[in-house]
Amino acid sequence: MLKGTRIVEIEALGPAPFAGMLFADLGADVIVVHRKQAPMPGVPERSLLDRGKRSIALDLKDAADAAVLMRLIATADGLIEGFRPGVMERLGLGPDVCLVANKRLVYGRMTGWGQDGPLARTAGHDMNYIGVSGALWYGSLPGEVPMAPPTLVGDIGGGALYLVVGMLAAMMNAGASGKGTVVDAAIVDGSAHMMNLLMSLAQSGGLAAERGNSLLDGPHWCRVYRASDGGFISVQCIEPKFYALFLDRLGLAADPQFANQFDRGLWPELGNRLAAIFAARPRDEWVKLFEGSDACVGPVLGPREAAQHPHMAARGTWLTVDGTLQAAAAPRFSARARCSPAGSPARGEHDAEIRACLAES
Repeated sequence: MLKGTRIVEIEALGPAPFAGMLFADLGADVIVVHRKQAPMPGVPERSLLDRGKRSIALDLKDAADAAVLMRLIATADGLIEGFRPGVMERLGLGPDVCLVANKRLVYGRMTGWGQDGPLARTAGHDMNYIGVSGALWYGSLPGEVPMAPPTLVGDIGGGALYLVVGMLAAMMNAGASGKGTVVDAAIVDGSAHMMNLLMSLAQSGGLAAERGNSLLDGPHWCRVYRASDGGFISVQCIEPKFYALFLDRLGLAADPQFANQFDRGLWPELGNRLAAIFAARPRDEWVKLFEGSDACVGPVLGPREAAQHPHMAARGTWLTVDGTLQAAAAPRFSARARCSPAGSPARGEHDAEIRACLAES
């Protein structure tokens, strides 16, 4: 879908390379500018997040290499950088300079706190950002410490995906107006924006300020339960018709307490009762019991087990490339055949190729 679009990505951590991977998955020519030295701690030599990209190794503090980058930027539709505010400017590669070289450029900036504000130049990580934004607040049962899946809500959901959406919108505008712009994608902003689905529940009384009293974070019919073998079962039968099916499968349809689905005062006690019920049998027995029903009950799987699940296997959602388990590109398009993602390049693997193209342009 993005064939003919070029994105230049400056090597960084987390959400910035993920955004670049998503662009590559969508067919863009993504050129990642790697450092000449070894990868940063925690980053493999060939990172999964670099799949489908081309690599050139540059020292951005070297004038000659910086000049190569500027020539590359002049050919690009978008640029991704994930440094703290001011770093690119100190390198002489800030938006003002780059937009002079390429007036149509969309300059994507990926940070946790944003380009301005009291915390803009302060260090932080995913949990810090979503803690401040409000997105972590409902991430546990009452009395438990809030916890969200690592990086998914902040770095990826509130960060990388908002950066990509913002850049796509800006590139559409650049195509119509001929003018580029700067996209300030802050994880605190994106993760707060994601909260609007929950905030809409507040309009009808479905969201409470206190944890454990809302429709999605407190009811016995909206939890994960532990089975006797240590496995987990997810239960989220929100609508009354699905809740009725849930009770019927468990033999609780005639229980007067369970009949009061939305009685908040009963939620803790009924949650305890269900916890004892689910703890009596292994996970896969519960999966079989609810199989084929609309009771909205299912197993909680790790990635490797998820890859073997019949539904996931049928859709080819998980695959292995170069010995690495990874998820296939998403979403899917009717006009394009799906294909396995290309492998990840070595650092600087395409130096000669990219330099030769710049020399010809």
